[in-house]
Amino acid sequence: MNILITGASGFLGLHIAKELKDQGHNVINFSRSHTDELEQLNIPTRTGNLADKDSIVKALEGIEAVFHVASKVGMWGKWEDFYSINYLGTKNLADACIDKGIKTFVYTSTPSVVFGTEEIIKGDETIPYPKKYISLYAKSKALAEEYVLGLNSDKFKVTSIRPHLIYGERDKNIIPRLVAAQAKGKLKAIGDRTNLVDIIYVENAAKAHVDAFNELIAEAKNSGKAYFIGQEHPVNLWDFIDQILECKGLPPVKKSISVAKAYKIGSCIEFFLNLFKIFNIHPPMTKFVALQLGTSHYFSHENAKNDFGHEPKVTIEESLRRLR
Repeated sequence: MNILITGASGFLGLHIAKELKDQGHNVINFSRSHTDELEQLNIPTRTGNLADKDSIVKALEGIEAVFHVASKVGMWGKWEDFYSINYLGTKNLADACIDKGIKTFVYTSTPSVVFGTEEIIKGDETIPYPKKYISLYAKSKALAEEYVLGLNSDKFKVTSIRPHLIYGERDKNIIPRLVAAQAKGKLKAIGDRTNLVDIIYVENAAKAHVDAFNELIAEAKNSGKAYFIGQEHPVNLWDFIDQILECKGLPPVKKSISVAKAYKIGSCIEFFLNLFKIFNIHPPMTKFVALQLGTSHYFSHENAKNDFGHEPKVTIEESLRRLR
């Protein structure tokens, strides 16, 4: 099958591409540029971006299924940027797929779409979107997810996958920033170090996407639904971060700060950044980061297990061994 992946050169996208190639599919990347890694895997790139409808239409020529993985990820930024890429870009792509008669669409979402300000303990897919978000990224992803799932039909089958805290080789997001902060002696644990969170190794996240795709083109029990995915169990976040730091040859986190104080610091930073219209930086703290790193949020994966056989093939222990 001819399959287009948006952002196949990215952290998760490349692993999905490898998994699909291993299953015999013809994989094509859609992004702004080609990379050496894609070249080595013999994966061609159709250049363009999600804001350009014409480039999307051209990229979908001859395509039979789409994995929409690319998005603007960030804990800070302008709403217009998150909205235009994550929501309008997704809308452009999904609408073009329908016009082209493409019948299968796998969307990469995030558990943050259901995260407001409260802890989530073994939540499931019945949790509604919150009325108010403290993360523009989460808000934009929720709008996009709601839109694509609303398009689901017998002629356009959609599923949404919500991986939490993806980690592994080639990660360029939250884990490298934590490592960099600890290397400078600036990392502090948020909260009392008892919070439990879901994590997922990147290969397991990729396999879950492909398993969901295979179900969509078979019995389609997952058609029109969103799914939380994760490792075999939630982890104590700061113990896990210490294990990651150990893999990088760094000492464990010794200093700490309360959730309330971190949240207040994040609020102050956001206030001043908004006041002076500074959006192109990675602030040391935001309200969302304070709650993500200081509170518990983990989910049941039973629906994913029952509907498309989600089962992590790489354990936490094995993934850490690989990182070492």
